[in-house]
Amino acid sequence: MLHEVRSLLAAAQEDGEPDARDAGQPFETGAMPPVTVCNVSFLRVELAALSALSGRFLARAEQLARALEEYDRQHTVSLRKISGLRRPARTGGPGRSGPAVPRVSAPSASAPGGSGTISGGARVMATTQQQQPTVEGGQSTPQVWGNIPPRNPNFTGRMDLLERLGERLREGTTTVLPEAIHGMGGVGKTQLAIEYAYRHQFEYDVVWWIPAERPGQIGQALVELAQRLGLVNSAEANIAGPAVREALREGRPYSRWLLIFDNADSPERVREYFPTGGSGTILVTSRNRRWSVVGPSLEVDVFTREESKELLRRSRAYGAELADDDADRLAEALGDLPLALEQAAAWRAETGMPVSEYLRLFEDKRSELLEVSPPADYQLPVAAAWNVSLDHLETRSRTALRLLQLCSYFAPDPISRSIFSGLGASQIDPDLDRALNDPMRLARAIREINRYSLARIDHRTNSIEMHRLVQAVLIHRMTPEEQNRMRNGAHTLLAAADPKGPNQASNWPRYAELYGHVIASTAVESDQPWVRELVMNVAKYLWYWGDHPVAIEFSEQAWHTWQRLFGPEDQQTLLLGWWLGFLYLMVGRHDDAAEVVSVLKDAYTRTAPTDQEDTREDALVALNLEAAVRRHQGDFAAGAELDEAAYQRALRAFGEDDPTTLTTSHNLGVSLRLVGEYQRALELDRKTHVMKVRLFGRDHQKALVTEASVAVDVRETGNYVGARSLQQAVVDGYRTTFGPENPTTLRNVRQLSEACRKEGDHATALQLARETSDQFTRRYGDTHPESLTATLALSVALRHSGELEAALERGVKAAEGFRAVFQPDHPHVMAADVDLAVTLRLLGRVAEARELDEAALTSLTERLGESHPIVLACAINLASDLSALGQVAEARELGERTVALCRTRLGEDHPTTLVASANHSLDLAALGEVAEAKALRADTLVRMERVLDEPRLSSPQSLPHPATVQARAGRRSDCDIDPMPM
Repeated sequence: MLHEVRSLLAAAQEDGEPDARDAGQPFETGAMPPVTVCNVSFLRVELAALSALSGRFLARAEQLARALEEYDRQHTVSLRKISGLRRPARTGGPGRSGPAVPRVSAPSASAPGGSGTISGGARVMATTQQQQPTVEGGQSTPQVWGNIPPRNPNFTGRMDLLERLGERLREGTTTVLPEAIHGMGGVGKTQLAIEYAYRHQFEYDVVWWIPAERPGQIGQALVELAQRLGLVNSAEANIAGPAVREALREGRPYSRWLLIFDNADSPERVREYFPTGGSGTILVTSRNRRWSVVGPSLEVDVFTREESKELLRRSRAYGAELADDDADRLAEALGDLPLALEQAAAWRAETGMPVSEYLRLFEDKRSELLEVSPPADYQLPVAAAWNVSLDHLETRSRTALRLLQLCSYFAPDPISRSIFSGLGASQIDPDLDRALNDPMRLARAIREINRYSLARIDHRTNSIEMHRLVQAVLIHRMTPEEQNRMRNGAHTLLAAADPKGPNQASNWPRYAELYGHVIASTAVESDQPWVRELVMNVAKYLWYWGDHPVAIEFSEQAWHTWQRLFGPEDQQTLLLGWWLGFLYLMVGRHDDAAEVVSVLKDAYTRTAPTDQEDTREDALVALNLEAAVRRHQGDFAAGAELDEAAYQRALRAFGEDDPTTLTTSHNLGVSLRLVGEYQRALELDRKTHVMKVRLFGRDHQKALVTEASVAVDVRETGNYVGARSLQQAVVDGYRTTFGPENPTTLRNVRQLSEACRKEGDHATALQLARETSDQFTRRYGDTHPESLTATLALSVALRHSGELEAALERGVKAAEGFRAVFQPDHPHVMAADVDLAVTLRLLGRVAEARELDEAALTSLTERLGESHPIVLACAINLASDLSALGQVAEARELGERTVALCRTRLGEDHPTTLVASANHSLDLAALGEVAEAKALRADTLVRMERVLDEPRLSSPQSLPHPATVQARAGRRSDCDIDPMPM
């Protein structure tokens, strides 16, 4: 076949006769033909074929690569006149220098008939099989090359723009500001960026393309880049994004990088994704002129007349001659707009229609558009040029036209052909239905679309992609009934493609693909239940994937839309409201969560049955959400009351082993811990865990979350050794099931750190606390509730390890951060103050410690009562403050009262009771009550040895518990408060 095509191309040369030098010779040894505008596209394909055949064909592949290289050099910006441009050779390691290794790389396939001026072509997913760019000047290609759309071998003109862009990007040494390419739709911004990437590839170690129309696409591209750079294994956006930005800023493993943000909207939407520094380059394409005021920018306008005529003349490659006057008339009519010229060139290449006839059709279409006032988001020449082709396609293949109409309701991103296989028994349009249920008919329709360059067919990703302006033309020419039918059809196919598992990392690439199409098709306005479930699942995917701001924004928009379209009492609207309330709580927006709860309560009240208790599952979910809001607001008692009501209601309605009942029983366990009823929480959580294991299995998330509750219950009831063992098992389960970097895994690692500290293993506690604090801060920033809780745990661990100044720094940060998240008198705020006060006292700042502890004791007592465990811990620490200040009598009085309350609430052998007793014995001795002090100390030491030391000493090489050591030495011990999960 290569022989036959070579002969045909040779016949098309100026002398019109085949080259006799090839006659009878093996293909791989034939003479190398001259590279021309007519055969360059074929030769690039030939190079790919020869490289794939390998063996005896490699020598010719290398010859052909050199010939194409020379052709490219003659048709590109001269780089030789720029000093210092050549890339240093590499050594074996990333980013190091050494011998250059020339590689023959097959060029990427291009869009049929492309002029290199169509903007768009964004790709959400990278692929390891994506072709590397062609070799330039013997230089090796980038180490990391991803997401770059195929190079267009027929790229036309733009030499001045490419030269200016290259010079401006070389001038910058840091990524303080991005370089922006801006201009109206259809002028070729994207293709200019693609061409720049291919021509200047050897100047960079990393070249990465980032579709930037929607933030979710940016996050996905950064996740893929992080994995390709070997920075993280996680597919979560809030891990990978920060890791990439930091690595690029520091230049590891590569310092020369190019990030191309394609089709970015406003600077505010994408700026947060830019690395802040480094020696790389950021290039942005956008239709938004505001980029010109943000930093350096290059405006792309329509073609010059000569560029327009050059593109139109390229139809000669298909045997259709075009006179200069005809080319000029076409360019004038099309306004020199590259996208319109591209379509006209493809049309003439396919049909051979005379220019006069084409212009007559074009003028007819332009007149029609002027009469109906076309939308402002596409240019008149584009609409007219495409309508000429669309009219012809309608007579030739109605199925192909219907497929295009359907695709116009997807995003201007690649649409996987697998999506078209999900119609099933549903119906859209008779012609289209037959094609969607028959792969042969579908293939023929796509082939017809490809003939007229009405969409980009990407065989690498098996996808179809349309320019947004073409979509606008298609939608505008449809009747309202057709628009509604095709929009609903797009929704049906998207819903069928839903993998229905947004919390599973294996499904995230699919949701990343669907995300843009869900937005572009306005699926949020669909009344189809399965489409609405897809919308809900996309909202959940964005959260689990880790892009929390986008998840909240998407969920808010969907909830408000559903309230407007379907009413606040609609079942799916209520469930989405519950989800949004949960998101608000997770990021510390408690007032917003309370407002959502108020709306949900009103809706449930209006729709609740009047003759029986409302036991609907969604009503119980809303009740649990309200309880969670109360907990986050600091009203633990109210939260426990609501959780108790939800549990009892579910128990009566569904039985104790129903999944809904088990959810409510787990939530009740959370509330019981918060109000200090640790023993009851332990009994309920153990029972819940047994039933969850029976229903779901031990490693299921629903079972693991309650097993983690059991571990905390065991810790708070005083069994520190047992708690550490249980918590370690939970961490192992999460690591196996969800991975080491999953946020829930990290949360349990933090709790393991707390268990280790309580058990007396301060070294391990500090190590784990550092790990989780670093991870959460990197993931969420330092003001997120999870980050603040991890910071507080690290502060306490540092204090126990003797690093008081570091403990103080983090303790202050945690206390201030909690005040920004919670209400000022929230128990968690007070807990952070109490932990900080201990550090202050140990640093000699006793008066400040006392002030914090006194304020906390007053607030906590009012909120929780005088016998709540964290109130007792605060009182123990305040007594130590008083003693350090020489107010021993006051310390003795407070200590005596606290010991009595501890014995009643926690029991005589609870570690908190024992610390209170040991400290109180010191105050008694200081006041001369020697006999009582000696007896109390002796009894306390016996109990400490039994409760704290014996479980530890059962293991080899174990030492007594630090609290026992301090008590024996006659030193006071302090009580830490670890905020309970809410």
